Amino acid sequence: MEASLPARERLLRSTAHLYGVQTVYYGYGRRRQSAQTESLLAVLKSLGAPLTTLAESRSAYRESRLAQLQKSVEPVVIAWNGNLPFVEVRLPQSLASVELTGVLTMEDGSHRELKWHDDLPTGRQLKFEGLVWREKQLPLAEKLPPGYHRLTINIAGREGTTLIISAPVRAYSPREKKSWGVFMPLYSLHSQRGWGSGSFTDLANLAGWMGEQGGSAVSSLPLLATYLDRPFEPSPYLPLSKLLWNEFFIDITSVPELTDCQTAQSLINSPGFQAELQSLRRTRLVDYRRGMALKRQALEELSRYFFAVETPRRQEYERFLREHPELEDYARFRAVMEKQGKTWRKWSRQLQAGGIAGSDFDEHARNYHLYAQWLAHEQLASSARTARAQKVRLYLDLPLGVHGDGFDTWRYRDIFVNGISAGAPPDVVFTGGQNWAFPPVHPERVRETGYAYTIACIRHHLQYAKILRLDHIMGLHRLFVIPHGMEGKHGVYLRYRPEEVYAILSLESHRHQSIIVGEDLGIVPLEVRTAMRRHNLRRMYVMYYELASNAYPLLPTPPTNAVASYNTHDMPPFGSFWSGQDIQDRLDTGIITEAEVRGEQDIRAVVRGRLLAFLKGKGLLKTPATVTEILRACLAFITTSRARLVMVNLEDLWLETRTQNIPSTTTEHPNWRRKAQYKFEDFCKMRRVLVILKEIHSARKGRAKPSDTGGKA
Repeated sequence: MEASLPARERLLRSTAHLYGVQTVYYGYGRRRQSAQTESLLAVLKSLGAPLTTLAESRSAYRESRLAQLQKSVEPVVIAWNGNLPFVEVRLPQSLASVELTGVLTMEDGSHRELKWHDDLPTGRQLKFEGLVWREKQLPLAEKLPPGYHRLTINIAGREGTTLIISAPVRAYSPREKKSWGVFMPLYSLHSQRGWGSGSFTDLANLAGWMGEQGGSAVSSLPLLATYLDRPFEPSPYLPLSKLLWNEFFIDITSVPELTDCQTAQSLINSPGFQAELQSLRRTRLVDYRRGMALKRQALEELSRYFFAVETPRRQEYERFLREHPELEDYARFRAVMEKQGKTWRKWSRQLQAGGIAGSDFDEHARNYHLYAQWLAHEQLASSARTARAQKVRLYLDLPLGVHGDGFDTWRYRDIFVNGISAGAPPDVVFTGGQNWAFPPVHPERVRETGYAYTIACIRHHLQYAKILRLDHIMGLHRLFVIPHGMEGKHGVYLRYRPEEVYAILSLESHRHQSIIVGEDLGIVPLEVRTAMRRHNLRRMYVMYYELASNAYPLLPTPPTNAVASYNTHDMPPFGSFWSGQDIQDRLDTGIITEAEVRGEQDIRAVVRGRLLAFLKGKGLLKTPATVTEILRACLAFITTSRARLVMVNLEDLWLETRTQNIPSTTTEHPNWRRKAQYKFEDFCKMRRVLVILKEIHSARKGRAKPSDTGGKA
């Protein structure tokens, strides 16, 4: 079809292919979608292509193609299991016979010199506008140890450098029995001693309690730093950085400096402070602004004391800063924002470029952010130690994107693409598509940096997580992007180099002995799940999703290499599903209309009937049955399956009907703010909770029931 387009359009699409932009994709219902000219022009301009109008398509293609051909080596290559038979080098015809030399520098700093003669195996011959290039294959005889190594090749006085990622083909996976764990957002997990929301101490207590029940995993939503004042964006999936923890979760009462800091003690014990604290504890929703403001008052007093008095902890702090050099930039970034009263894209050019002087910020604000990050690291590390002592694993969540005005987009601005936002194409629910409002990473610029940012984000999480979930795993392969000012239906797909990131994940998972899980729900191309199987990433099985999308009378069985659950944070809890409250919620938030409610209710009645028949046929349920008995039967289906890990949403156990997050809503629903109906001290003693958890533990330890083999595989 593209062959019939005018010449300029064809050249525009050819340029798009050079930049990894798909010009055609198949959307919902397998309908073929062809990218519009305006969309391609906007996306290519954002990616750095030398064009703004269709008239420039010929020169843009020529310049982009020449730049690609003149690249002597790829910036990244993979040595799977340490084997890299050769490195491919592209040489102009005039240099095709020169002797090549190089230096292989290992990750540990050792190196050796290499020399190749002109009798090398030759690959393709490439021609463009009368110019000719030859591809040659430089052999590497030795097997490389796992790690990140660099090969620098000298080509007639010019150098080409490539990062060699030597990694196991398959990610880490321990030999383990079938296990289980629980999920609850940390902000929702509140306790009697808390300050109106959950804390890292509450996470440790949940892990300890989980160990007592026989569980082996505790999961939450992302715990990364977010904007909680101006700007205000509490979504855990739009953090201001993927390299920093959220000081909102610091437990002030566990900070060592509080013991000796009289001013902080006086502040906390003052009537006004205590009244505000009691007010925050009584609210049904987490009040991030007020809660963070209260904690900051205390943390600022503790910070002033810490920097004014020499203590043995000062050496620990200095060592921490040396190990985390990005923190100085972060603290200055936040302090400048607070002094300027605006986000970094509105700063002067000098400040935007990182030229920050001491006069550009308040020193106390800088110290506060350094101190708060240190405390957050200390307390999360303590939670991880508590969990390990109970043989419980922290199951953390790594979001796909970051806030467009955040720290990461400032410090690593060269790898983020301005002018476009990530999202999702139109489907049966979101007919206009979805705009997730964060900038994507540039497919080539991130490679040219050796994936330094990607590696840092993964390591940041794996230092504490024994299980790590990657949000929207398809984003490793391709990401739907929408030009600013355009509707979601005008977006296009941007392709990445997934194998390179899989190599990083595999290498880091082995180094940290952590399991990697990919969120692969929804319509996922076959190539994604094929890659996940090849590299041993665990996939997700969500019973609610299978009920909603599977027309078969029998539900498919959770596969062995999966994390199975009834629902996720983006889905209604079981009590809401069964009562139909989620249909009312979607009506109240404007997702569906009054006219659509009856149809939704009719569909739900059919799904409920099919579920009852299925559970009865499995011998897991006798009818008539109570809602609790139906929930227990659903959990029995999952827990008696082959899935290695089963995660249970704690709120399901008391039949919660309020949803934590309704996708595509903002102010229409209190997303990311709802506290659990019961405090930790209360639900951990509730008989119905303990009974169901005991059943789950017994099912995970026992032999597989009939549900292990039924259904459509």
